[in-house]
Amino acid sequence: MIRINENYTKLKASYLFADIAKRVSAYVAANPQKPVIRLGIGDVTEPLPAVCTAALHAATDEMAVRSTFKGYGPEQGYAFLREAVAQHDYAARGCAIEADEIFISDGSKCDCGNIQEIFATEGLKLAIPDPVYPVYIDTNVMAGRTGANVDGRYTGITYLDCTPANGYVPAIPSTATDLIYLCFPNNPTGAVATRAQLTAWVAYAKANNAIILFDSAYEAYIRDPAIPHSIYEIPGARDVAIEFRSFSKTAGFTGTRCAYTVVPKTLLAYDLAGKTHSVHALWNRRHTTKFNGVAYPIQKAAAAIYTDAGKAQVKTMTDFYLANAALIRTAVSNLGLSCVGGDNAPYIWINTGRDSWEFFDLLLNNAQVVCTPGAGFGKCGEGHVRISAFNSRENVETALKRIAAALKQSK
Repeated sequence: MIRINENYTKLKASYLFADIAKRVSAYVAANPQKPVIRLGIGDVTEPLPAVCTAALHAATDEMAVRSTFKGYGPEQGYAFLREAVAQHDYAARGCAIEADEIFISDGSKCDCGNIQEIFATEGLKLAIPDPVYPVYIDTNVMAGRTGANVDGRYTGITYLDCTPANGYVPAIPSTATDLIYLCFPNNPTGAVATRAQLTAWVAYAKANNAIILFDSAYEAYIRDPAIPHSIYEIPGARDVAIEFRSFSKTAGFTGTRCAYTVVPKTLLAYDLAGKTHSVHALWNRRHTTKFNGVAYPIQKAAAAIYTDAGKAQVKTMTDFYLANAALIRTAVSNLGLSCVGGDNAPYIWINTGRDSWEFFDLLLNNAQVVCTPGAGFGKCGEGHVRISAFNSRENVETALKRIAAALKQSK
């Protein structure tokens, strides 16, 4: 008889954002006369930069001419985009990353979820922050690296608590681990890690022959010049880290789909006998086996952000969302709630002082505003909610007025 992968049965009943969507849909169906403002899921609202749409149109026109038509492209990405990434995202910051160490993909969510396939299932010791982007944990549960979910946490994971006491930046664990997930600027908290903190993580990974999976999808929002944009700004990180980047929040590609993963050729991992293997070669094999590449017009559109005009337009877009974030952060603070994020990240992480789903329901039912309950990101997320800055200025201002009125009414 055909059998299922029983690791899937360990997963919690539903994916966080699917649960939110279900609650919001039920509310909208019951209250069609009350328009809802969505500040929950981190989807962008502003149009693509003009340089990207121009490049997209031009590349589409190329596809209509026999002499410039493109069929299958290189699975790892076209050289023009990989070289632009290497020059502008890494060499410009003093990071020694080569173009052929960059793998173009259709989303960093996919890459963050898929990267675990090249590592051992049995005996691998995981270190994952809490609260955390659910994909990190759920894909490892699916792969069979964890035990059951007990009291909101899976056995077999070293959870790295992110709390108000440590500024939502996890401390180095006291025990050895093998595969470490870090995300800065952080989703969901918006917290950032200092150079000293990242240096300590690189040293820990080196000491334990571990690998850091560094999700840097929100680096374009960093405005503090002291905060690193890449793990590779830290000496020695090439030997212990894989980095994930996305054009989704940088340039509005959530519906266009383009991202990349950096796997240095100096990064090594071990087999059961202790023999070393190139992680770059393993990922290249996995990537070419299971992925057929990002469409040529999409890659041309992504490459356009590295032009002078593209850089300016991306800065304008990210500044717009950060201005929304500043409005939210100020309004939340004026309501007497503590929060972090919103200065180097597009998310504001609010310490509500009450059950996070209760606060979610309060905002949905009384303010018609959708946030994201922190409990959905992990045990340490309880008592918090995430509010996203991804929306129009008008909607953000309206939402803040509604939230203020709803909280005043609930006292």
